[in-house]
Amino acid sequence: MNPILALVIANVIWGAASPIFKYSLENIPPFTLAFIRFFFAALLLFPFIKRTNLNTNRTDWAQIALGAFFGISINITFFFWGLQRSESINAPIIASSGPVFLFFLSIIFLKEKFKPNVFLGMMIALLGVILIILSPILFDGKKFAMGELTGNLFFVLATLGAILHPLLQKNVIGKIGSLRVTYYSFFIGAFTFLPFMFLELQSWSFSSLNLQGWTGIIFGVLLSSGLAYYLYNYGIAKINTQEVGLFTYIDPIIAVLIAIPLLQEYPTIHFFIGSLLIFGGIFIAEKRIHWHPLNQLIKIANTNDRRI
Repeated sequence: MNPILALVIANVIWGAASPIFKYSLENIPPFTLAFIRFFFAALLLFPFIKRTNLNTNRTDWAQIALGAFFGISINITFFFWGLQRSESINAPIIASSGPVFLFFLSIIFLKEKFKPNVFLGMMIALLGVILIILSPILFDGKKFAMGELTGNLFFVLATLGAILHPLLQKNVIGKIGSLRVTYYSFFIGAFTFLPFMFLELQSWSFSSLNLQGWTGIIFGVLLSSGLAYYLYNYGIAKINTQEVGLFTYIDPIIAVLIAIPLLQEYPTIHFFIGSLLIFGGIFIAEKRIHWHPLNQLIKIANTNDRRI
């Protein structure tokens, strides 16, 4: 599969995740949903794991474990906590600041080449993110509720956990494959949620599950975990880590399209202005819409048409 298409599909799924999971968390506790999501997704991947001897060492296993801890345990914990306190459309917008950190970390730890045009584009995109986050204070005259502020801070922590994931696992993915790394990461992540799930089960029962809870479970196991994580790991193994972050700009669009009918969350004018800054930053980063997902999909479609 083309790695660009893999990253596009993964981010479309994850863009839909924030409103769908917020809808589901109204019925099922966060750690219970997190454990079910990753444990059963790992079971689905098990038949596809080849029974071969792994040429791995302690460093490889440490990279897998640390990537799972930050990319799943930390990221999902604060992501779910944030959804319980803030609007779901805030999550992908705040996560859009991740490429800024990823740009610098990939240069420091992976020795990737510094690209001034990418840096400029990332800073413009970050301005758009800040505008959206601060719009209730700067323009709407609203008192920034402590719950919403806490939720947004949780989204920031979730983003910091997520950006360490490709940095920690990129090398080992190239060595043993994205599917195997995804499989082990799911089990590690799932069992970090298990003790907290037992605490939640003291005041919540599976007999309380309704359509909202089942929606989150099915979406989480089959799409947001099993399919999206594999496609993401596959994509980051094929292209430069600096350029992976550009695909997260798909997420806010998908989130808004789903949050409006599902949760009645509506973006403001400041949301749209911030979004224009974000996508303008992408354009400046490459001086052309080279890595823009829609552009890549058109190129892939044209290639497929020629093959037919």
